[in-house]
Amino acid sequence: MAGIDRVSNSPPLYESKSHQILEKETAVHDDMHRKGSAVTPELLAGEIFDERFEKTQRGLKSRHAQMIALGGKKRLCERMACEAVTLTIRLLGTIGTGLFVGSGQTLARGGPAFILGCYIFIAFLVYCVVTAITEVAAYLPTPGSSMNLYGYRYCSRTMGFALGWLYFYSLGILILYEITAAGLVIGYWNAPVNIAVWITIMIIVIVGLNTLPVAFYGETEFWFASVKVFMMLGLLILSFILFWGGGPSHDRLGFRYWKNPGAANTYLAEGNLGRFLALLSTLVLSAFPFTFAPELLVVTGGEMQSPRRNLPIAARRYFYRLVFFYIGCTLAIGVICQSNDKALTHGGAGAGSSAFVVGIKNAGIPVLDSIINAGIIISAWSSGNSFLYISSRSLYSLALSGSAPSFFKACTKKGVPYRAVACSSIFTALAYLNCGTSGSVVFNWFVNLTNTSGFISWICCCIVYLRFRKACIAQNVTDLPFKSWMQPWGSWCAIVGFTFLSLINGFNVFWPQNWSASSFLTAYVGIPIFLAIYFGYMLFYARGDPWFHDPMEVDLHTGMDEVLAEETPRPVYDKWYEKARIVFE
Repeated sequence: MAGIDRVSNSPPLYESKSHQILEKETAVHDDMHRKGSAVTPELLAGEIFDERFEKTQRGLKSRHAQMIALGGKKRLCERMACEAVTLTIRLLGTIGTGLFVGSGQTLARGGPAFILGCYIFIAFLVYCVVTAITEVAAYLPTPGSSMNLYGYRYCSRTMGFALGWLYFYSLGILILYEITAAGLVIGYWNAPVNIAVWITIMIIVIVGLNTLPVAFYGETEFWFASVKVFMMLGLLILSFILFWGGGPSHDRLGFRYWKNPGAANTYLAEGNLGRFLALLSTLVLSAFPFTFAPELLVVTGGEMQSPRRNLPIAARRYFYRLVFFYIGCTLAIGVICQSNDKALTHGGAGAGSSAFVVGIKNAGIPVLDSIINAGIIISAWSSGNSFLYISSRSLYSLALSGSAPSFFKACTKKGVPYRAVACSSIFTALAYLNCGTSGSVVFNWFVNLTNTSGFISWICCCIVYLRFRKACIAQNVTDLPFKSWMQPWGSWCAIVGFTFLSLINGFNVFWPQNWSASSFLTAYVGIPIFLAIYFGYMLFYARGDPWFHDPMEVDLHTGMDEVLAEETPRPVYDKWYEKARIVFE
């Protein structure tokens, strides 16, 4: 069989640690002087399976992986006593404060029609990315799996280096975004306690959970995400009830707010030009809730049980999450909240900018707005938890590929890369900016910064996939665990779409009334930073390397025997309702 033949070509295990060190150093030396060729199998084996260090462990179950990439962001699944419940939860989507809090600003900017259309468009592009990276990750999910490690392996050393450091600092900033969002939510209650106290509590919990073994982290994240999922289900049901007049006032809303104040708003100008600019701005803002969620699926693959079987399942189910939660959410807020409500952008503190909270208050439902606020805090906790996880794993995978000091390869006996976690946790100190600057201003800074990084990441992910696909075709590799009918054209669509979005990310700052040096920098500084990292590495460390590895020299084999040895058979479903799940897989 083709798969078995390839496994037999894997390099032998090192006989001793001294032998390993010698071989690895020789491989690194040879690789640095090999012009125009791909990374050697010896180098990959010596770095990824370096026996001098403990390595991350596969403590994440299927239900964990999916919820981590979704709610806080996802983990996979296995049969349990509560299988019927966890199966339902695993079908749900990525939910974070970008959706709960940020959607209010997006609704105010574009109106109900524009936000719905833009979410549908962004969801399509994101699903193109999901199917592409799952095809890459499911084939060879080695320890330290991440798109930067695959970029290093399948694309070029420079791509792996630049993409890895992009993830490290961008996801570190996203931790700050979630803490800032939680601070805004707490401000809704006008609490007498200084915001610094709440920030400190948030940081302790987030960092503390990431220092635990991955199985504990996955379990806590699963329950965090479950709370968000059930809260979202409740909000969607509530929106449906209010649509038909089931609120305290029995006022039937219907699509009233699509007529008054209207389905589409104007922005920066009047008439058709204003509506076009509102559409562009809504498109940019709509991308933020999706940022870096697809990449989390890849990262969990390195610590997931049976990733070659479970990653494809998670990718297929991602479509249902996008449709039901993201698109369903935008339709719901367009029904219960008018886009010109001042509480969305002015005079509303924290979660007051959440369209759900505004709609609940306007409907006259008591107490529920505070319950939703508490749920949003849990959402921020969950997402910050996951962003620190993937930031630390990005640094860990950089160390595995030789793009960061081997110091960060160190793991505890339970598989936690504690040095990488400690380094990524340094970003959390910047959350105290909220103590001296308006929380809403800091909030928008982080949105602009991470939007650009997210667009760049998705473009690079598609490029890595296209190079992986080219190598598979050249080497006649056909037994991939996952293939999508959307590829490769989906990747090209995503590259074009996200390139356009990265260029218009901060277009509004060029209007005289909106000009701000800080807004301009946060909207566009991510592009020169990435280019400086990319070309700086190419100039000083990879001079003479080709833009891409030769497809025939790309290593598609090293590590396959270790991965296959850890795979388990697919569960056998006996009950009819268990067999029905196959429809969603």
